[in-house]
Amino acid sequence: MCGIVGYIGNRQAYPVILKGLKRLEYRGYDSAGIALLQEGQLAVHKKQGKVADLEELVAGKRVQANIGIGHTRWATHGAPNDINAHPHLSGDGKLAIVHNGIIENYASIKKDLIQKGHRFLGDTDSEVIAHFIEEIKRQNQCALEEAIRLVLKRIVGAYVIVILDCDNPGELIAVRKGSPLVIGIGKGEHFLASDASPIIEYTQEVVYVNDYEIAIVRPDELVLKNSSNEVQTPYIQKLDMELASIEKDGYDYFMQKEIFEQPQRIFDSLRGRLNAQKGRLTLGGLHQYMDAFIQANRMVILACGTSWHAGLVAEYMIEKMARIPVEVEYASEFRYRDPIINKGDVILAISQSGETADTLVAIEEAKEKGAVVFGVCNVVGASIPRVSHAGAYTHAGPEIGVASTKAFTAQLTVLVQIAIKVGYEKGTLSPSQYFNLLHALEQIPDKVAEVLKKDQEIKEIARKYEGYKDFLFLGRGYNFPVALEGALKLKEVSYIHAEGYPAAEMKHGPIALVEESLPVVFIATRDAHYSKIVSNIQEVKARNGKVIAVVNEGDDTLRELVDDVIAVPETEEALAPLVNVIPLQLLAYHIGVLKNLDVDKPRNLAKSVTVE
Repeated sequence: MCGIVGYIGNRQAYPVILKGLKRLEYRGYDSAGIALLQEGQLAVHKKQGKVADLEELVAGKRVQANIGIGHTRWATHGAPNDINAHPHLSGDGKLAIVHNGIIENYASIKKDLIQKGHRFLGDTDSEVIAHFIEEIKRQNQCALEEAIRLVLKRIVGAYVIVILDCDNPGELIAVRKGSPLVIGIGKGEHFLASDASPIIEYTQEVVYVNDYEIAIVRPDELVLKNSSNEVQTPYIQKLDMELASIEKDGYDYFMQKEIFEQPQRIFDSLRGRLNAQKGRLTLGGLHQYMDAFIQANRMVILACGTSWHAGLVAEYMIEKMARIPVEVEYASEFRYRDPIINKGDVILAISQSGETADTLVAIEEAKEKGAVVFGVCNVVGASIPRVSHAGAYTHAGPEIGVASTKAFTAQLTVLVQIAIKVGYEKGTLSPSQYFNLLHALEQIPDKVAEVLKKDQEIKEIARKYEGYKDFLFLGRGYNFPVALEGALKLKEVSYIHAEGYPAAEMKHGPIALVEESLPVVFIATRDAHYSKIVSNIQEVKARNGKVIAVVNEGDDTLRELVDDVIAVPETEEALAPLVNVIPLQLLAYHIGVLKNLDVDKPRNLAKSVTVE
């Protein structure tokens, strides 16, 4: 991991690649590098740290070239340092490669190559690829493309590899398995990247490379071949993205911008689907497989991180509205515990990027066992939508901040529509319940906008608590996953230890931690559990705990009981997470900023986790 950029054409490659690497910074990384082909020679520059450090290193050096590759690395094998940074060279210095992913059998290949005289400079699995291609090419006296094909038969793992060759100065070769690669098509030029963000200012036409395909990229030609060496017709798509969507647009941070975009993004995820006045809810991807949902004996939701929290909310929604048993699984654990999947089970796979490696592997496992797979993703053309039987896109737009905000609420918006639609078609939701939910859902963007008006109020609360070392987040029912998400956001962007629990579980252990130095955040809006959550708050206050409560507007009872209150509009219980999570996002954001941290790029985190 984590970001790849390549260029070939008539422009100067260096500024295109450098700007592209900056566009990919949001993915998380610890070093950066670039390789340029100049008059038959490779010039490689790489540096631990940020892209700005690489730019400083290269300043004043000759960078004229019309072809090159660049990379931002998130360390997996080997420490984050200059040597392990990409690009990597072959032993003879004629090949440069960049690589996203993990080569699982690199150690045995490396051992064999060392015995044949190869010397390695660093500790990465990626450097082994460059040497291996060189060795296979030499042994077989074959062209580079054939050598790459032979190497791919030997390596095990996930990868996107882009190769620059001194002996083939008019082309780049790229291969993909399990990690994303998009190629932008210009006039007499091509752009390669891990996602579309480095490409959109140059072209709106792109090709998403499929697994096991080899792309031979020349200035005026793109040739795709499958694993059998058969030429494929590239499927050219139009990007549904604007340059402004990946700019800060006057905000201090992308995270701040994305929090404030949520009323519009929730509306976008409803637009064309929901017409409350006509009682209409249309999810095109769901229509073909509605019988599978209605007849399902069980649904399994697969996700990681924030998407897993969205899945927990969906569990409550689907079981309540559609009366289908639901299990929510960490995708990273699912395939390794020999899960019981029966034909006719419905798998709901949730991923912002659509490239989450753990979720992709879990999907393949489920499909092999006869399950119907329905994907919920944000990125058009990503891997999960392509391997799913059907699905629904969220419309969050590009999410640049590593800590997910608008993608979470967009996921919830799509998931609740699935629950409502299936419940209504199955007959487990009455017509009156159905219409009430549609009208309540239609009002959610405005209610989220009302919460965002409390930004300065929440910032003042953040000032009071920025110095604390630990937090506890508690909620019940639909608000339990909201508590988990609030704790995760605070951990990610402020580096403060935080835990989320069901409020009823507090007495089974966490209450031992309660004292003045432990702020406890309660999601305490009016619902079926309200009286119970009030009792939990009283238990904390009886032990001198500090309490911040998210309450409904007009709740004066809790205002008098707790230390700080954030009031939000009341809504249907099942939809409350869409509103209640907003103040927790703002609280985490402001605490992170007050601690002078880069909330867009938290340390050690990557936006798109494309390796297991």
